[in-house]
Amino acid sequence: MNIAAFIARRIAFNQQKSFSRFVIRLSIGATVISVTVMILTLTFASGFQKTISEKVFSFWGHIRIQSYYSARVAIAEESPIHRSDSVTNLKKLYPAIRTVQAFATKNAILKTAETIEGVLFKGVEKDYDFTNLDRFKVKGRWLHFTDSGYSNEIVLSAYTANMLKLDVNDQVLIYFIQPGAPPRTRKLTVAGIFKTGIEEYDKLIAIGDLKLVQRLNDWNPDLIGGYEIFLHDYNRMDEVSEAIVPDIPLGLQSNTIKYIYPSIFDWLALQNKTILIVLAIMIGIAILNLITCLLILVLERTRMIGLLKALGARSYTVRGIFLYHGAIITFFGLLLGNICGLFIAWLQEKTGFIKLPEDAYYIPQAAVDIVWWQIAAVNIATFIICFLVLLIPTIIIKRVQPIKAIQFR
Repeated sequence: MNIAAFIARRIAFNQQKSFSRFVIRLSIGATVISVTVMILTLTFASGFQKTISEKVFSFWGHIRIQSYYSARVAIAEESPIHRSDSVTNLKKLYPAIRTVQAFATKNAILKTAETIEGVLFKGVEKDYDFTNLDRFKVKGRWLHFTDSGYSNEIVLSAYTANMLKLDVNDQVLIYFIQPGAPPRTRKLTVAGIFKTGIEEYDKLIAIGDLKLVQRLNDWNPDLIGGYEIFLHDYNRMDEVSEAIVPDIPLGLQSNTIKYIYPSIFDWLALQNKTILIVLAIMIGIAILNLITCLLILVLERTRMIGLLKALGARSYTVRGIFLYHGAIITFFGLLLGNICGLFIAWLQEKTGFIKLPEDAYYIPQAAVDIVWWQIAAVNIATFIICFLVLLIPTIIIKRVQPIKAIQFR
């Protein structure tokens, strides 16, 4: 029989009311809170980063291939490039690539009888994959393309539609700005309305037919503004963007979307520092909680320590009792903390009861993304660190003298 484990269990799970029992349960409760907060921090932060990143990628892809002369700002029109089989075939060369799609943009002004709004008209083709944008559609549908000519439809953001007081199936005049020439006017029908929650998109972008942009710019069908590439895993976009450079024609450049919207991704990267700070604070609280608990238990059980030593128990046996105490507290704290944290995360995912101001955070409610290896890493690291720290209070046991301890009151 393991004497240390037996005594630790008797003290920890004693049904009689005692100060030791109260301290152990209080310590387990504090550990549960710390672990719960750590799990919620990871799941909410991961969900926030993933949701915002996917919103940004949905409209521009993970990688853009454009002319070297195209500006890096999103509101600038692209210098035209020729269609290239080398670019469209990248999907065959790199399994990480999901789709390669052509696009072109043009600055325009939308006008109704009451007001005007400036937009960046993004032209896409009939094979454009709108499934990336389905989550943002709030009304209507996406564009219908024609085999001859161009589509006379446009998809607006909810912000632009509200400012212009437009709804689905309404018509709007759009003035395309021509360098050194009068604007060209077209009458388009609102096919659908979207809302991303990202101000840079909702106040800027309108979606239409690429053929219309080509006609307005007097481009032949072989000219486009660029290509946007979607990947299966957005975490690999830097790697893929560098890898494809030798396979694209001269005069073209490959940039990740981070290059276009650096402020958003710098803000997201800052969240990682916040996560580390919260984790460090919570692990520190759990450690201090365990140390305090064991110090109290050691002081309360001083007479027991003296009696065990007087009966011949070695210091490591007595020390083992309190190490088992710490292990019991840490184990149950981790177990219950995981249950509470994952339950709250699941509840948030199903109900969305934690709301956020969308104008500040780009999302209306806290997003959840459970990354299991992160949860496992936090549990393992917490247990190991706490167990090592448990050795500190047990040093006192070596200095306990049996005669003085038995007389201790």
